[in-house]
Amino acid sequence: MTSTNFAQAQQRLAARRQARDSNNAARIAAQRDASQARSRIDRLPFPFSRFGLAWDSISSQEGTRPAFRVGQVDAELLDDELLELLRGQVGDALKYFAGGHLKDDWSAEILLALRALLFKLTMWDNDATYGAALQNLKYTDARKNTSVLVAPSRWQKSLYGLVTVFGKYGWEKWENWLLDHDDGYSDEPNPRLQRLSSITSRVTTLHAGAAFVSFLVFLLQGRYRTLLDRVLRMRLAPPTSQVSREVSFEYLNRQLVWHAFTEFLLFILPLVGINRWRRWISRTWRKTKEIITTKGYEDKTANGELGFLPERTCAICYQDQNALASTETEIMAAAASSGVIGSAQTDITNPYETIPCGCVYCFVCLATRLEREEGEGWTCLRCGELVKECKPWSGDVLEPPKKSPTAKVVAFSEDANDMEGNSGTKAKADVEADGEVGNEFVDVSKHEDHFTDDTDDTGDSEGFEETMDQDE
Repeated sequence: MTSTNFAQAQQRLAARRQARDSNNAARIAAQRDASQARSRIDRLPFPFSRFGLAWDSISSQEGTRPAFRVGQVDAELLDDELLELLRGQVGDALKYFAGGHLKDDWSAEILLALRALLFKLTMWDNDATYGAALQNLKYTDARKNTSVLVAPSRWQKSLYGLVTVFGKYGWEKWENWLLDHDDGYSDEPNPRLQRLSSITSRVTTLHAGAAFVSFLVFLLQGRYRTLLDRVLRMRLAPPTSQVSREVSFEYLNRQLVWHAFTEFLLFILPLVGINRWRRWISRTWRKTKEIITTKGYEDKTANGELGFLPERTCAICYQDQNALASTETEIMAAAASSGVIGSAQTDITNPYETIPCGCVYCFVCLATRLEREEGEGWTCLRCGELVKECKPWSGDVLEPPKKSPTAKVVAFSEDANDMEGNSGTKAKADVEADGEVGNEFVDVSKHEDHFTDDTDDTGDSEGFEETMDQDE
């Protein structure tokens, strides 16, 4: 080690020693000033002389190491959530009793029973509430400063249950009684009732202020979470230090995944068209069931579920009025008992026939079903065919086939001379029946005119002969 490095090390040691001495001197001066201020406070009258002890208790950092503030606050929130959850479940169970007013009329008593039950099963038996147990915390007696945690005494737990269970119930009933007897529209209010209401509001304000100050002290020290814990000298502390304080966010990740999945479904389902898939599945299932039921029979003609109805009955109207019947036997039994088949309620109005099967339905019923299927087709209730279009019913009127206004018939030249001696109808049929034999074609329309002239001449000769006979 060189002389230069040794000299620098000596200088650093001297600087550290000087800084330590200055810090000690400053601390001693601060303690001297604090002791002088403390002596002045102690010389004050009794109520004010206790401020020194209160300041020492607040500024002390004792107890901050083993008690985690976040865990204690989370334990209180979990207890409140559990109580609200049980209250909602009990309310749902009692909403059908006494006309649904039971849970409203006895809400305070229900909360009293729930708080008493939770206190007995958690605090009284295990020295920890439900939320505290989840946070690895238990109540201890803070009056005993020992290395081993001491459970609270029975009188501490009794007072704790008396205040948290019956105290809250009594205070709530007291406030409800004041509200029931407070007639704000009266010209002469009751002075006694006003005095009680004023005292109650002042006590509530005082308790809220004290609880706020106690919570601020809790944030500083981490010892007593609530004002009641501070009064009873009970605090929450972990029973063992072997449990890790790391919080697992697996449940949060699972919740985020399910939330994203539900949002994806809400986005994609309108695009996919759940009604279309539902109709397709129901149609496939119905066809599969029909194939299974008709398997093994030689006569496999298409037949719908309401094919047995008479022609004057609209199958859609009948199905709407007998929606509960599922099988043909049940439908027939219902029809026989009620007499709906053939009634005016199910008769076809403004008949329209389906394409291609030609079954007849009411126009409104058929158009509604086709519109509901959105162009995918609707299964006919009478024959089971897939229907996509409809047209007005023709009434079973046979329409003559329409002939083309212009027609042209061709024939070979070899057969043209043979057709001159025959009648016009027979010649036309022979010409249409001939095949391709030669390469030259001739128009037969001229020959038709010739046949017509011959026919006219024959008619004239016959008429002349009849006239001669009459003259004779």
